[in-house]
Amino acid sequence: MPGGMEVIKQALDDFKKIQEYMLLAKKENAVETYAKLKKEYLTLKALLNVSSVNLTDIDEIKE
Repeated sequence: MPGGMEVIKQALDDFKKIQEYMLLAKKENAVETYAKLKKEYLTLKALLNVSSVNLTDIDEIKE
């Protein structure tokens, strides 16, 4: 299942980036940007959960 692992790795990389952008948007009070990023964050979080990835230590947003 190497292809599956590549998908999970890409999702993890994207998850990390989205969280960084969300934290920055929150700091800058960019409400609309944060809301858009949150949708992507939730999609990636769902994908990673279905893939049995433990997000406890890497989820900085906790939403």
